[in-house]
Amino acid sequence: MQRRPLTIKVPGKLMIAGEFAVLEPYQKLVVMAVNRFVYAKLQQNSENELTLEDFKLNKLTWEYANNKINVHSDDERVHFVEDAMTIVFNYLRENNVNPDHFSLSIKSELDDNSGIKYGLGSSAAVVTAVMSAILKKYLPTEPSAMVIFKLAAISHVKTQGNGSGADVAASAHGGMLQYASFQANWLKTAYENASSLTELLEKDWPYFSMKPIQLPEDIHICIGWTGKPASTARLVDNVLKLKENNPTSFQQFLTDSEAAVAAFSQGMQEGDIPLLLEGVKKNRQSLAAVGKASNTDIETPLLSKLCDLAEQYGGAGKPSGAGGGDCGIAFMPSKEKAKALMAAWEKAGIKPLDIQINETGATSI
Repeated sequence: MQRRPLTIKVPGKLMIAGEFAVLEPYQKLVVMAVNRFVYAKLQQNSENELTLEDFKLNKLTWEYANNKINVHSDDERVHFVEDAMTIVFNYLRENNVNPDHFSLSIKSELDDNSGIKYGLGSSAAVVTAVMSAILKKYLPTEPSAMVIFKLAAISHVKTQGNGSGADVAASAHGGMLQYASFQANWLKTAYENASSLTELLEKDWPYFSMKPIQLPEDIHICIGWTGKPASTARLVDNVLKLKENNPTSFQQFLTDSEAAVAAFSQGMQEGDIPLLLEGVKKNRQSLAAVGKASNTDIETPLLSKLCDLAEQYGGAGKPSGAGGGDCGIAFMPSKEKAKALMAAWEKAGIKPLDIQINETGATSI
C-alpha cells in the first residue's frame, strides 16, 4: 500500500534593494519571498521517477550510485535537479539514512499561465523544493530552514558556479530578509575542501549574514510587469566588467548602494516612511548610474515610467532584480495611492501583478 504523498510548497522571490552590489563581500541586499509557489510532490513508488511538469518531462527514471544521482534524460534542464538530489542524498547518507524508491514531481506556478516569465526565481525555488521534500520525508527530525538553505545554496553554486543565494534564502525562510551573500567562490572552495557536507553546514560561513525585517503597516507594495523578460546573467556580466574597466565607478556604485540599502532598512525597522522611500529612490539612482557607466540598459523606458509614476503618486519605485525588463517594484504610503498607481500603470502598458509577501518558506501542505 502506498503511503500518502508529501507535498511541499516553496515561495518564489523578488529582489527589493541592493541588486548587483550583493555579489561583493559584506554588501547587503533586501529580498522578499512572494506568494507564488513551486510545488514538490514526493511519493513512495516501486521505481525511482522524476517528473518536471513545466518542461513536460514525465516519469524519468533515476538512480543513486557512486555518490551521484543519475537521471536518465538527455535534456540539460534536468542537471540542476540532479545536482540538488545528489547533494541531499549525500547528506542523508552521512546521517545514515537510505531512502527507499520514490517518485518526485515538480510543478511551478511562479510564471504566468501563458508561459511568460516574471523573474520570480524559478531555479532556486525548484532546488529548494527538491531539498525540502526529500529532507522532510526522510530525516528523522524536521530540518531547519537554515539546513535547507545551506544545502540548496551548495547545490546552486555547484550547478551555476555563481549567484548570491538570496533567492534560495527567500525560498527557504520566507518573509523579507536583509541578506549578505556567502560569496560563491568562497562556498565553491569550501565545498571542494570539506570532508563532509555535515562539516560544511556546521562551519562558520564568514561572509554570510541574514536577518528578517518587517514591512511597516502603512506601506503598500505594488509590483508591475513591464512585459519583457530579462537575461540576469548577461546584465550581471556587464556590470561586473565595470569592476575591471572602471574600478572608481564600480566602487562609487557600491558606496551608493550600501547607503541606499541602509536607509531603506532603517526606514523599515523604525517605520520611518520618508526614510524608507528615500532609500528606494537612492537605490534607483545608484542602479541607473551603474547601468549608464557599464553601458547596460538596467532601467528600460517602461521601467522608468513605472518608477516615475510611483513618485508622482507619492511613493517610490525601482527595477527589481537585474532590471533590463522583468518587474519593477513600488512602495506606496497608503492603500488609495497604491490603487491609483496600479490604475496608472495599466494605462501606461504595465501589468500590475497580484503578488504579496509570503511570510513562510518551504512548507508541507
